Amino acid sequence: MRNRDGTAIGLMGAMSIGIGGMVGGGIFAVLGEAVTLAHGATALAFLFAGLVALLTSYAYTKLSLRYQSRGGTVSFIDQAFQHNLLSGSMNFLLWLSYLVTIALYAVAFASYAQTFFPALHAAWLKHLFISLAILLPVLINLVSAAIVSRSETVIVLIKLLLLALIIVTSLGFVDTSRLSPSRWGDTVSIIVAGMIIFVAYEGFELIANAAEDISNPEKNLPRAFYGSVVLVIMLYLLIAVITVGVVPESQLAQAKDYALAVAARPALGQLGFTLVSVAALLATFSAINATLYGNARLSFILAREGELPTRLAEQKGDNPVMGVLVTALISLLLANTIDLTEIAIIGSASFLLVFFLVNLGAYRLHKAIHASRLILLIASLASGVALLTLMFHTWSTHRSAVLTFLAFIGASLLFEWGYGRRVRGHFLARPYTPERP
Repeated sequence: MRNRDGTAIGLMGAMSIGIGGMVGGGIFAVLGEAVTLAHGATALAFLFAGLVALLTSYAYTKLSLRYQSRGGTVSFIDQAFQHNLLSGSMNFLLWLSYLVTIALYAVAFASYAQTFFPALHAAWLKHLFISLAILLPVLINLVSAAIVSRSETVIVLIKLLLLALIIVTSLGFVDTSRLSPSRWGDTVSIIVAGMIIFVAYEGFELIANAAEDISNPEKNLPRAFYGSVVLVIMLYLLIAVITVGVVPESQLAQAKDYALAVAARPALGQLGFTLVSVAALLATFSAINATLYGNARLSFILAREGELPTRLAEQKGDNPVMGVLVTALISLLLANTIDLTEIAIIGSASFLLVFFLVNLGAYRLHKAIHASRLILLIASLASGVALLTLMFHTWSTHRSAVLTFLAFIGASLLFEWGYGRRVRGHFLARPYTPERP
């Protein structure tokens, strides 16, 4: 992840990785979900989720400084727990989690794309847009993966500028009475809303994958992690305040899949609605493109380490073709069979579990990484309790999402129990040495 001239990544470049990873398609996809639960306290829900992300960024900072590797999260879990059933299962779950985010972005892409065809409400149109949102990035990745990295910075800048435009022009239209405590959901609903939309903060961990290429890491890594998370928290709080403050909740409930576009109407009219819809299409498409690119390479790393079948390590040039195809096929299945709310729950739960393990792993390695045990303990408890709260309180309303998440965990354990034991022999505590081509 070096710049074109071969120099190391500076602070702004590192922060752009984290901000670009978080402000992808998540905010466009899950904003309406938060409003339906937290109501006038939507900003508070985003704050709760952001605090969990900020606490977790401490573990990522300390681990990245000590173990600089392109493997990122995978390397950290392996360092903390070695190659065993737990680490292998969680790495497999991480791979599945990125598939869920691709599905989330694809469904959000379809929701905003359909706003350009208001007269058509056919289910086939939604599935068509979902499929195109995944298949077109597959073609881009197969033809030239370099297009992904070259275009991502431009698209991140465009969507941030459009979001800034909406925020600046809409502040004067905010009705503060809609934000009063009398309009808030109950405490549990606010916390659950924050956990459902936690997937909107997924992405800051990608800085860890570039740690070895960041200049002056002792200074720039902490600043990049903390700075990117804090800036995105502030951005999300402003977006939440504007969305709830300028649009009646009844309208947001009717258009929760494209709530941010509706929020742009009071200040900018139909032009604002169209601008946000275009920004959402760009953001979700680029997020799918980048996640497909990254997850295909994650599958390559895991396959090289013996945690996925070796077929996924096959490349054409520098492009892991098999990883791209498998990632796309599973994402297509998820996106076309699970609705937006349930995908958000599964994605948030998956990353909360992975981050809980990273926090716990950092706690185990606190001496080696020179980290505060207290902060890591708080971070572990925060992510763990957040996950349990999300699971417990969505069981009655979205049971199939909880069951799907549990099925993901079960599949990860079973896969690792069979494949991992056969390939690495982790039950015999024998370290695995991957074969290098």
